[in-house]
Amino acid sequence: MRTKFGFTQGLNVARLGLDESQVITACQIADRMDYDSIWAMDHSNVPQWKNAIVNDAWIMLTAIGVLTQNVEVGTCVTDAIRRHPSAIALSTITLDRVTKGRGILGIGAGEAQNVVEFGIDFNKPIAKFREQLEVIHRLFESGVDNHVSYNGEYYKLNGASLQTKSIRKPRPPIYIAAGAPKTLELCAKYGDGWIPIGYTPELFRNHANVIKDNAKKVGRDISGFQFANDVDIYFSDDGEEAWNKMKNAVKVSLYKPELLKVHNIIQDSEFDFRRYFTEYAMNKPELMEQMKRAALKIPDSVARTAIGVGKPDDVIQMLDRFIKAGTNHFIIRFWGDGYFKNIEMFGNKVIPYFRDQEKK
Repeated sequence: MRTKFGFTQGLNVARLGLDESQVITACQIADRMDYDSIWAMDHSNVPQWKNAIVNDAWIMLTAIGVLTQNVEVGTCVTDAIRRHPSAIALSTITLDRVTKGRGILGIGAGEAQNVVEFGIDFNKPIAKFREQLEVIHRLFESGVDNHVSYNGEYYKLNGASLQTKSIRKPRPPIYIAAGAPKTLELCAKYGDGWIPIGYTPELFRNHANVIKDNAKKVGRDISGFQFANDVDIYFSDDGEEAWNKMKNAVKVSLYKPELLKVHNIIQDSEFDFRRYFTEYAMNKPELMEQMKRAALKIPDSVARTAIGVGKPDDVIQMLDRFIKAGTNHFIIRFWGDGYFKNIEMFGNKVIPYFRDQEKK
């Protein structure tokens, strides 16, 4: 299977304060190279960087899709709890149509930062997420001659239909953000792909096997499944200097109970990860400080396997570790200076290496 390479306009781009014209230019550069996909985060804000320009992901992806010809475009990931699943389903189909069959729905259960400050109820996010996925699947199958109904605890349909069809058949692919047992189960049942973030190769392999096992239980053939991976890359002539700049942030992104278990790291008894997940917002900075203190206990030797830092050969080694762990679609977050330069560096030096390997 061909390994896919894409990049996301995420927190890395927000940090730089790039506007919509600069983002679109970056995507056009990638479209002329051998990139496979382009993604956009779906945030309301990133107040940790006051210079950030945070636009609507769906509108930005539509603009990017119209101004490119080759790359797939998707949300990484849309925050489902802020939108009714009917709106998500219709937006996905519309994105797929205006891009002539290149739209992807990347979707997750949501996070407190984008929810609690806007007065949105964040109780039972996983139970709601399950229903959202079921409703979206049902609506993808609907049409003028196929009205559908659904009677859930949180969402209901009563003879509903969407009066348009996607170009991709049977529907646009759904990539699910998952990292805990219940969401990994949902990914295996409803997903065409998986988007984890903050993983080491060991944790990636472990959770990829969990998805495969769950797929067998429900009788799904996932031979074409996209085991994507949202990874960080920092090009630098001095890899050690770059690592020292990044390592604390990398450890924070990695800190989760599942990773601690896989790597036999003792969890900080003072840190409540569940509370952090369900309550953290910018008006509760003490939760982030607790997270940072706990995360710093992750050994450098573990954290460094999760990031590509240094010259192109160093990045290739990191990506190769993840390919061996089961990744077949990379979603890159480029850090450091020179965003356009980084996109070109990766396209000119890294992607060709793997294309040559695939020919052997």
